[in-house]
Order: sequence, then structure tokens, then C-alpha cells
Amino acid sequence: MTGWQLAQINIATMVAPKGDAVMADFYAQLDAINAIADASPGFVWRLQDDSGNASDLQTTPDPRLLVNISVWQDVESLSAFVYRSDHSGIMRQRRQWFVPFQGSFQALWWVPAGHRPDAVEGFGRLWLLDRYGPSPQAFGFKSAFPAPVRELADG
Repeated sequence: MTGWQLAQINIATMVAPKGDAVMADFYAQLDAINAIADASPGFVWRLQDDSGNASDLQTTPDPRLLVNISVWQDVESLSAFVYRSDHSGIMRQRRQWFVPFQGSFQALWWVPAGHRPDAVEGFGRLWLLDRYGPSPQAFGFKSAFPAPVRELADG
């Protein structure tokens, strides 16, 4: 397979567990947020369970930690979704639902087209970004690196 796509992870710790009244408005909007992503130009894939989202996937011992992983065609497509779609209005409310995070809560990196990253890979990218700062292996929107130049071999 040839080509590259952009993977992203973002994590957040909820102020209260799922089912608590404090989180009700977030969960009420979650399907709409996911639908916006799914319909966005350049969207490729997102981590989800049988419910259609990833909020029930427990990837760490902390059940309040939410993990979102997705793959996009390029940085511009992801940026348009994050900052210029209806997603941005919903996320302006994030302080009522999520604890301020110490360290990197989002990382971007290039993956071979067709690759679907898991939480372990995503947490590794967050660690790289925290430990070493932006690099081609893990970066943010303000420090985005271009897709690798080398082509991947088929098969």
C-alpha cells in the first residue's frame, strides 16, 4: 500500500463518571459529535466499540479517562473538523466536563494508509510528545510535520 494518512489521539479525564448528572450533557451530544466527524471531508476512521463511540473502552485503570483515536486524510481535514465545524462549539463547553490536563492531551502522527492505531500506539505518541517535544513521530497542529516523503512498498 502506498501513501500516508494522519492519525490523532486525544484524551480527557471526566470530572465525574459516566452516568453522573454532570456528564449528561456531554453524553447527550456524543453521537452528534461523532456524526460530524464521520461526515467530514477527509475523515477515514475512528476508534469505536459496538455502541458507535469509544467512551466505554477502558484503556487505562482510570474509568474516567476517555480516549479518542481517529485517522484523517491530512492535517487540513482534521483541522477543519476540530476548529471550523459544529464540533468546535460543543467543545467550548469542555471545562464543565473534563479536568484540566497536565501534559499533552493530543498528538498527531503519520501512518501508512490503511493502518488503524490502537490505544497503546496513541499513548506512546503522547509520551513522545511530552518527553521530546514535537517531532515527525508526534506533533500538534501548531507544529505539524509533513507526511513522510518515502513511499511504502505494497504488501
